Amino acid sequence: MSAGLLASAEPLAQRYDLALVDLDGVAYRGHDPIPHAAESLTGARTAGMRLVFVTNNASREPGSVAQQLTGLSIPATAEEVMTAAQAAAALLRTRLEPGARVLVVGGAGLVTAVREAGFEVVRTADAEPVAVAQGFAPQLGWEQLAEAAYAVRRGAWHVASNLDMSLPTERGFAPGNGALVGAVQAATGVTPDSAGKPTPAMYRLAVERAGATAPLVIGDRLDTDLAAPARAAIPGCTC
Repeated sequence: MSAGLLASAEPLAQRYDLALVDLDGVAYRGHDPIPHAAESLTGARTAGMRLVFVTNNASREPGSVAQQLTGLSIPATAEEVMTAAQAAAALLRTRLEPGARVLVVGGAGLVTAVREAGFEVVRTADAEPVAVAQGFAPQLGWEQLAEAAYAVRRGAWHVASNLDMSLPTERGFAPGNGALVGAVQAATGVTPDSAGKPTPAMYRLAVERAGATAPLVIGDRLDTDLAAPARAAIPGCTC
């Protein structure tokens, strides 16, 4: 981890070959565009810099995120989006065999990521899952959290997409996935493993997928967006 600030004598889009771009607060704010974001990111692409949009949001499909970006004049494809759901699925693959049963507590993005990783998605602890994958979704309620707690108490591996205690909304900050994971942790006494920011797993996966040699992280939160690349020895800048 660097002990000081870095400098560049050339434009960042020339110094680095890949920008790992946070979404909310950097590319957009809620459903609204951020002034100059589209022009700046387009300019970086024109200069030869590739973009991957990295988000702790595990509830949405990459294609949905790409569609929103494109609608805000930031053209993007699903392959240019890396979500915490994908990172959680990759973490599951480090210990589980294909076809293993995973209880998914989260939205469509997490369900898809776990299935695409080769696991069987189940919805109840009675299906005897070997792992619980938990990510944020607005519709989550007590019943889903209870199923997660039952499974973890029976020995299932608890994997969280991220541990953000809050998330930004148009009305302010609301409870994030970390707050909901905390309910399961309180009921079980088991500390989960996390795949999203501020752990560096997502950034490493994005860099590997892009085949980049000189990545740069662009974010707006020091505790998540910039803490993660520091742990992975990847330069970062805030906006």
